[in-house]
Amino acid sequence: MSTMATQTSSRQTIRPGISPSIMRVKIEGTVASPAGRIVAGSVRTRHPADRRLPSMEKVGAGSTMRTGWAGVWTLPNLVTLLRLGCIPWFLWLLVEQGDRTAAALLLGALGATDWVDGWIARRFDQVSDVGKVMDPTADRLLLVVALVAILADGSIPTWLGIAVLVREVLIGIGAIVLAALGARRIEVTWWGKTGTFALLWSVPCFLAGESTIVASGAFAVAAWTFGLPGLLIAWYAAWGYVPAAATALREGRAGRVGATGLGDGRAD
Repeated sequence: MSTMATQTSSRQTIRPGISPSIMRVKIEGTVASPAGRIVAGSVRTRHPADRRLPSMEKVGAGSTMRTGWAGVWTLPNLVTLLRLGCIPWFLWLLVEQGDRTAAALLLGALGATDWVDGWIARRFDQVSDVGKVMDPTADRLLLVVALVAILADGSIPTWLGIAVLVREVLIGIGAIVLAALGARRIEVTWWGKTGTFALLWSVPCFLAGESTIVASGAFAVAAWTFGLPGLLIAWYAAWGYVPAAATALREGRAGRVGATGLGDGRAD
């Protein structure tokens, strides 16, 4: 086996534009494997402090995950904040003004933004850690608030509204408990997104079906068309989160144990 190693550090050569705290180590060589193949390798290391500087990291081919402050002020997150900010407006229209038509139209538009912010994030590489938490949280808050208001209004069947609310409350409590126990964050599944999206469309349709809007009967049909499948899909997704939660808890605890072990073995 023959190897050649070249090391360049700030103590040997200092060039303009090169940080003295960065050390590049390049190892090139040839190693004969048992199968007779030749393997060449190259390694580059950076100063530990430099690892904290980037605000974006690759998450897949052609996509970028925004972390830190770069992941907060993105267009998809602003759309999500707008959705949250319109919840009091919806309540004012329905509860204070008693305008089911306007409240239904606003709620339908807010439900549509759930698809819009996701499309923008994927299309323009603005997926972020903040958005992955904020978006489903905003969806759940909007759905729960709308359901409580519409149940009080009497525009949705009581059993259907309660079935959706119980599911959302259980998911919310589960997420809080897992976070308290140190589990890693669970990614929202396709089934979960689909069920929530269908329910976000069915709720305003139920409201519009009980309003004076033109073609209110068609909205009533659409409400059941979206509502029943959405409810079944949402509960199916909730059941699928049970094994995912167990895995997340196990991996989260293992990660904490590993981090503690590394910290104990660090030389001061």
